[in-house]
Amino acid sequence: MAGHSKWKNIAHRKEKTDAQRAKIFTKLSREIIVAVREGGPDPAANGRLKDCIAKARQNNVPSDNIKRVIERAAGSGGGEQYESVQYEGYGPGGTAVIVEAMTDNRNRTAGEVRHYFDKFGGNLGATGCVSWFFDQKGILAADAEDRDEDALMMLALDAGASDLTAEDGVFEIVTEPDAFSAVRDALEGEGIAFLSAQVEKVPQNWVSLNGEDDVKKMRRLLDALEDNDDVQNVWHNWENEE
Repeated sequence: MAGHSKWKNIAHRKEKTDAQRAKIFTKLSREIIVAVREGGPDPAANGRLKDCIAKARQNNVPSDNIKRVIERAAGSGGGEQYESVQYEGYGPGGTAVIVEAMTDNRNRTAGEVRHYFDKFGGNLGATGCVSWFFDQKGILAADAEDRDEDALMMLALDAGASDLTAEDGVFEIVTEPDAFSAVRDALEGEGIAFLSAQVEKVPQNWVSLNGEDDVKKMRRLLDALEDNDDVQNVWHNWENEE
């Protein structure tokens, strides 16, 4: 992926091993299953499912695999029963961390997340302890190569985007959450492919880690969280992750 702008700090890493890609598919499958059970198997009538499918395609999940997960979710009365949970806490150096998980066993997931925080110099806190540091925004990142910034700005704003910035070869388009899907669909209709496109928790302030020990612990905390099958997203305000 091009660029080193701040959107990369909180986006999923794209260069994955086969095992890591399998984990991503497991996480995306859970999102699709929950979306189907909440709103039905038709993405035209189920906005959340439509967003999940788009996210899966951005992560190179084959269409046949997506179709099978949707059919399984629509046809099974029992099976997997997942619920969304959120954990908040502080990482090394006072960094703020939000963990979004989808689990069939709250006790297991809570215990594992707490263990990671404790092991790597953090502290799992109460609900709401850091979420107020973050704003929810739709973030769409596109490669700036051979793309006119002014033309893209006009397209994005006409579609309902709030802002567009350019940094290190990447255009970052910002939307309010309820405008995200419409903006993504409009720009994709103009032939624009996205490096990343999802509704994210964007920190209001960033924290730099200067001590080598804190950097190592923070990296290990994030790696442990992202490797956990129950964890869907990890949002944080570590500025100098790259």
